[in-house]
Amino acid sequence: MAEIDYRNQVTRLIERQLSDWDVAKHNYGALKACKLRSLRVGASSIVLQFNPERIRSSAAKVDAASLKARKCFLCAQNQPVQQETVEWNGKYKIQLNPYPIFPLHLTISELRHVPQRIEGRMPHMLALAHDLSDFVLFYNGPRCGASAPDHMHFQAGNKGFLPYCKEVFESKLSHIDDDGDGFLALSQGMARMSFLIAAKTALRASQLFDMLERALPVSAGDPEPMQNILCWTEADTYYVVVFPRRKHRPHNYGDGAGQFMLSPASVDMGGVWAVPVEKDFDALTSADVQAMFDELCMTTDDAINIIQRLK
Repeated sequence: MAEIDYRNQVTRLIERQLSDWDVAKHNYGALKACKLRSLRVGASSIVLQFNPERIRSSAAKVDAASLKARKCFLCAQNQPVQQETVEWNGKYKIQLNPYPIFPLHLTISELRHVPQRIEGRMPHMLALAHDLSDFVLFYNGPRCGASAPDHMHFQAGNKGFLPYCKEVFESKLSHIDDDGDGFLALSQGMARMSFLIAAKTALRASQLFDMLERALPVSAGDPEPMQNILCWTEADTYYVVVFPRRKHRPHNYGDGAGQFMLSPASVDMGGVWAVPVEKDFDALTSADVQAMFDELCMTTDDAINIIQRLK
């Protein structure tokens, strides 16, 4: 059986949707005109993007009662008739995200309505990254920015957009496991720490991820470790970046005085902050961003404890 060319199918899907779907056409047009502002946060580059349409995600109510009360917007029966699908391997549907952050922004949701969980799905994420090699895939944990924690999904955005995908290689990498076919390393020296996996095969990348996953702490009542994940391929190498998290939202989350309507997720960890409220876009400073990273992301002590559990 011939291999399916998902890159071509998705390219044609995007072209059709931007031509025929008025909502998508409008929002991608507005994205091109949105205001941008750059910050330097330590050794990291952060791009602020004033993007009012992202209020749906930043302000999403993800408590159990709210999820139960609303219809799932990733289930086919609740989606606009104009929204088209490319089915991937009988497991997921690839769709254009009508409320973009990236110039090309995809949502990749499981065909079944099952909870947002990464367990057992890293092989899917790696295979998708291979088949959609022009994109960076990302996963938001159920309490780490996922606006649909009741329906398993990844997202993807075009490569070259997230500063961290380059900066992680410029950071201080402390190798934890390295067998020649792949390595797991701690990345330090940027505004937030992460773990980097690089491997020649999807199998080795998945093995290293599973090893890391077993070492990450799980808070009482949570179904899995709190985390954001980036994944992509480059020159026949699989890359996975894991940002362990300590909290869902910062203490100053909200729309009042001195607060920010920001719920950082994978894209923010990657260096692009989609800010839906103009006053927040104008007010955010490098110190504000660093303070949120410090509050939400793992500390040096957290990293030491994780590494000790890995050994």
